[in-house]
Amino acid sequence: MKRQIPNLITLCNLLCGVFSCIFAYEETLHIAAMFICLGIFFDFFDGMAARLLGVASPLGKELDSLADVVTSGVAPGMIMFVLIAQLTDLVWLKYLALLIPLFAAYRLAKFNLDTRQSHSFLGLPVPANALIWVGLALAWRLPCCNDCILIGDHTVTAIILVAVSLATNILMISEVPMFSLKFNFKDMSWATNSVQYFFLAGCAAIIALCFLTNVFWLSLSFIIIWYILLSLITCKRDNAH
Repeated sequence: MKRQIPNLITLCNLLCGVFSCIFAYEETLHIAAMFICLGIFFDFFDGMAARLLGVASPLGKELDSLADVVTSGVAPGMIMFVLIAQLTDLVWLKYLALLIPLFAAYRLAKFNLDTRQSHSFLGLPVPANALIWVGLALAWRLPCCNDCILIGDHTVTAIILVAVSLATNILMISEVPMFSLKFNFKDMSWATNSVQYFFLAGCAAIIALCFLTNVFWLSLSFIIIWYILLSLITCKRDNAH
């Protein structure tokens, strides 16, 4: 039974992804987004549970990827599909949202075969990409944020969202190094963890600014964009050295 505990946590991740897809289909985007968050929470703990219990297995690794395809690939794709459909009358534009699960699946398959990504990442992690759409969905649909009713044609906004999705899709399968968010707890000095400290400082500033401007939930999206930008900056710095 102990061996199945991490797999059960992974299946909870998958179930959250399925629920998210159902609520996205029903255009209840804030609930769909919350289920993605819950699924990512389970995704974080299944690997930890496997390591703590000493029961990590190839089956668990494959099951984890299958769950992530749904929760962090299909579900955010459906959220984007609904958002684009509500923003513009250009029917064909919303179908570009279907690229998200395709790139996510390719990224996860590539990650499973890549032995170089044990401590950091090459390309944008699939859950990080999903959080961009979680933030947008929550900001659009929660009463405490922006108006829930979209009036008129927002084709320009829809095109911007599609452009962002295409860029992050490419980043998912790219070879761009993305720094690890894990601190070196043996040495908490600035020299050892400078990037992580700088990232946290930026996150605090983003959250404060979004809170003051009444778009708190958009901070999730901006934090991932900040993570991408900081990774690109540190990548260029390291290459220069």
